[in-house]
Amino acid sequence: MTTVETIRDFSIIFLALSTIVTQVILVLLLLEIRTLSKMLRENIYPILQSADETVRTVRGTSIFVSDNVVSPVVRISSMAAGVSEALRVIARRGR
Repeated sequence: MTTVETIRDFSIIFLALSTIVTQVILVLLLLEIRTLSKMLRENIYPILQSADETVRTVRGTSIFVSDNVVSPVVRISSMAAGVSEALRVIARRGR
C-alpha cells in the first residue's frame, strides 16, 4: 500500500465516523426538540387557559361596572347639568 492509499483510507474512515457522529447528534437534537415541544404543550396550554379565563372575568366585570355604575352616574350627571342649566335660564328671565 502506498502513502496516498493509506491517507485515502484514513480519510474515508474519518468521514464515515464524522457522518455517523453528526447523524447521532441530529437524532438526539430531534428527540430534545420533541421533548421540548411536549413540555411546552403541557405547561403553556394551562397557562393560556387561565389567561383566557382571566380575560373573560375582566370583560364580564367591566360590562357589569359599565351597566351598573357608569351608566347611572352619567345619567345623574346629565340630569344635574340639565337642571342646573334650566335654573340658570329661569334665573335670567326673572331679571
